[in-house]
Amino acid sequence: MAIETAAHGAAPAAEEHETSLGLDNRKLAIWVFLGSECMFFGALISTFLLFHTHTNGGPTPHSIFNIPYTSVSTFVLLMSSLTMVLALAAIQHGDHRSFRIWIVCTALLGMTFIGGQVYEFTGFFKDGLTIKTSAFGSAFFMLTGFHGAHVTIGILMLLTLFTLSKQGKLPTSESLKVELVGLYWHFVDVVWIVIFTVVYLIPASKK
Repeated sequence: MAIETAAHGAAPAAEEHETSLGLDNRKLAIWVFLGSECMFFGALISTFLLFHTHTNGGPTPHSIFNIPYTSVSTFVLLMSSLTMVLALAAIQHGDHRSFRIWIVCTALLGMTFIGGQVYEFTGFFKDGLTIKTSAFGSAFFMLTGFHGAHVTIGILMLLTLFTLSKQGKLPTSESLKVELVGLYWHFVDVVWIVIFTVVYLIPASKK
């Protein structure tokens, strides 16, 4: 690790491209992107709120959701934010071995969440809830499905960072790449907290 750290320490510092706001333009771009994503998910959540009572005689949120199961999945995803923070701290301190461990942990936690979501969706299909069953089914699968797609993209980015680090192509001077992926990852976690509250918890509290 010492040899690797020394090698990375000898690498030239990454050229910064600051905007007039004093913010790196890559970081500004990711914030603008995440702002547009907020509007995207806001539209999907609003659609769900409008149609979650339109069940067309099919399963209702009260009859189909398993809150304890989804709570565990939510906890797993939230823990991935912690490991992402540890991965960023590790590479910023030049500890590339720890970085690779934490970034893999983050990806595995994300995969566990996606696996849980696939299992949950399979159960819903067996209980008669599909995207064509009702307006509720369409709104639910569109919202949670798009979130799952975002998590999957995040997992691919995490694995790409791991591969670059393994190949020695991610020196400490390039830690901003990890920070940008981390911002995206924390965003999908925060969005899931909103989805879990609005989609799962609030309907359950109205039983």
